[in-house]
Amino acid sequence: MSDLVSIITPSFKSEKFIAQTIESVLAQSYPHWEMIIVDDVSPDHSNTIIEEYIRKDSRIKLIKLEKNSGPAVARNTAIQVAAGRYIAFLDADDLWMPEKLEKQLTFLDQNDLAFTYSSYHLIDEEGVDLGTFITKESISYSGMLKTCSVGCLSAIYDTQKIGKIYMPNILKRQDYGLWLKILKEIHTARGILEPLATYRILKNSVSSNKIKAAQYQWKIYREVEKLNLIISSFYFVQYAVNGVLKYK
Repeated sequence: MSDLVSIITPSFKSEKFIAQTIESVLAQSYPHWEMIIVDDVSPDHSNTIIEEYIRKDSRIKLIKLEKNSGPAVARNTAIQVAAGRYIAFLDADDLWMPEKLEKQLTFLDQNDLAFTYSSYHLIDEEGVDLGTFITKESISYSGMLKTCSVGCLSAIYDTQKIGKIYMPNILKRQDYGLWLKILKEIHTARGILEPLATYRILKNSVSSNKIKAAQYQWKIYREVEKLNLIISSFYFVQYAVNGVLKYK
């Protein structure tokens, strides 16, 4: 397989971790990729680090937004210009295992899939192991409403099968909104149980704040998916229960 993968990476205040993230892409056993990093008017020195890598490897590209617009706009800007058949996502503080792309593309091809994802490890800002999130082998639209089984850093979709699909322009949980949009089109997706990436939980992230996460989850139901109050309440209870059991 030699199809191009477009890796979508928003960047804002990422100077602490962006080099590690890029290095994990450079270490991929699958070489046919482009990494599109979109700078969201970051006030730190992350662009200097990124530009050093660009000089070494032309597969890495940098787009600079004119005004701070949030991760949804940054990711969608990259998707718009992406030349790859496959769209993959990797935030500027997360990491991939060296065979991540190779294993997932093989899985997509062998099972004739449009969308796939994997399990992933968890670390804190200092790189301390926080365990492993084991995903579900398959997920439907209804199942995704109950719990998000897809980490953004693990997801890949095939534009030849479903076209380019963009994230909703909301402040948080844009990736979750995208998975719901995709599942409305394809109905079910399949995942790889092997952890193929490492997710970094930051101190002020939505992942680390359960109350904020719950608030954004409710907004997804009511404002993005336009579910009525009764259906939203049903899925929110499922989300709360699954949230307790999510990580091991």
